Amino acid sequence: MRSWTDSLRFAFQPVVSLPTGGVAALEILARPETGDILAEARRDPELDGRLAVMAVRSAARRETLLPLHVNVFAGTLADLGGLTPLHDAVREAGRRPWEVTLDVGPPYTHVPQQALLEAVGALREQGFRISADGVGDGDVPLRLLTDLAPDLVKLDASLLARSAAVRAMRTLCEGLGALLAVEGVETELQCAAARSAGAQLAQGDLFAPPARLPAADVYVPPQSPDVVPVSRPGPSVREFVRPAALLPATASAGRVRALLTGSPDVSGVVLVDRAGVPVRSVHRSRFLLSMSGRYGHALYADRPAAKLGDPPRTVGVDATAWEVLDVVAVGGRGRTSDDVAVVDGHGRCVGVVRLADLVRALAETRVEEAAGLNPLTRMPGSDAITGEVDRRIADGRGFALSWLDVDHFKQVNDGAGFAAGDELIRAVGRALQQAAGGSTRVGHIGGDDFLVLAEPEGLDPLASAVLDAPWSAGGRPVTLSLATVLCAPGSVADHRQAAACLAPLKKAAKALHGASWVLGRAGVQGHEVRRVGAHARAHASVSPPAAQPLSPPVSASAPAPASASASASASASARCAAERGRS
Repeated sequence: MRSWTDSLRFAFQPVVSLPTGGVAALEILARPETGDILAEARRDPELDGRLAVMAVRSAARRETLLPLHVNVFAGTLADLGGLTPLHDAVREAGRRPWEVTLDVGPPYTHVPQQALLEAVGALREQGFRISADGVGDGDVPLRLLTDLAPDLVKLDASLLARSAAVRAMRTLCEGLGALLAVEGVETELQCAAARSAGAQLAQGDLFAPPARLPAADVYVPPQSPDVVPVSRPGPSVREFVRPAALLPATASAGRVRALLTGSPDVSGVVLVDRAGVPVRSVHRSRFLLSMSGRYGHALYADRPAAKLGDPPRTVGVDATAWEVLDVVAVGGRGRTSDDVAVVDGHGRCVGVVRLADLVRALAETRVEEAAGLNPLTRMPGSDAITGEVDRRIADGRGFALSWLDVDHFKQVNDGAGFAAGDELIRAVGRALQQAAGGSTRVGHIGGDDFLVLAEPEGLDPLASAVLDAPWSAGGRPVTLSLATVLCAPGSVADHRQAAACLAPLKKAAKALHGASWVLGRAGVQGHEVRRVGAHARAHASVSPPAAQPLSPPVSASAPAPASASASASASASARCAAERGRS
């Protein structure tokens, strides 16, 4: 009598690394010839657990070295309290639990959340990695997602049409220390959108459809120069991790040789102890050269491969590409091409990174940064600032966006000459950069226009630094105008809306005489005049006066602050009252 297992087959679909273009893992998919075994498994946890075990055994028969993704329903984990048979199957296949990622999928409705969290905790203790599958198209509660703290979040490709949601999920993943993957990618446009949103991994028919044999080659579209990736303070190692070829520390040289000659894409082997901690690193070229020399095979074939290896170079999963370069720089030049082992919090090897991938990514980062710099000031352009604005909006953070320019700059150029005008712009840019502290970002968006993104509490020192300074060009006194919009969390949807709120404030600041500062709030009518006529005070003394507090604002009913000259103070107050009446 035929069993349901006789008609069950498994297919493999690559999980692709978008930064490197390589295959990062293989997802194992059940493909029954008859019936709907998956629908039955959703109702029967025991059956679902058996499918997970069969998936691992099927992969073992294909002798793939790639990490594996195995699907399991959330209800199965909560009901069974873990998957002890799966752990045994992984060991029997000669694999280690940290080479297997469990794709925990919906439905989550009516699943006891505490039982699910306890089961996931037990699996983590065994070494398994956890992926939250079906996010965006399933029913996983956001609080449960954060409590799960998955190593990977898989988004449905349909969400790519809602870029704000994908970017928000990317921000959440960064907070959880998780990677972001997009599944179901079928077009190059979707691939470009996934890259632009900051996803590190993707899978779908575009790269390779599910197949009975693991795909040897995948198609990865080249990155479009129009795509601006999410910028961070240095690329993370997580983006460049490749699967590691792992063997026990006791493996013979003959076994390592067989692995290397049978897998030409493997650049080296990491020898690990029983806990998965790297012990020695075997470099492909040096090892094969030793084995191919005269009497090499006879001398080494049956001896431990560790004798032909080197001490491993390791970095943590949270390291940046720059930190990897620091590790590579230590030691002799002969090891610069060695793979660097990436280890988790327990010291277990979860993959390797190659120097070539890092150098290429860092070079591309520098080219992108250089292309976005203003050629006059070498400062970032508007894209860098607006991108950071969108990230802060996605994070739910408040911010202050300011615009600064030189008053009557065309007259400055016409009267003092373009060279003096250029030098003035460079000087203003330097002053802004020196005044910027902490999380403040300054950009030169062209001509005499600058954008400043800052925390609201950092506005006063910055305004004083640029408005109270005695600016001049070709011996002619010059004043600056500053406009600021305060954006509370949820007050604007994106950088375009923030810029629209800033535009009328810029116009109001330009309408004032002398150095001026106008401040408004997104979603609130009207504006406040924070500074007006500061030019006279700035030029009365070489040393700028003390900064005015952010509140109270200058108004017609409140006297102007004391200054070095009473007449200057009175005239400033009169002008402020007139301008407030017009606004």
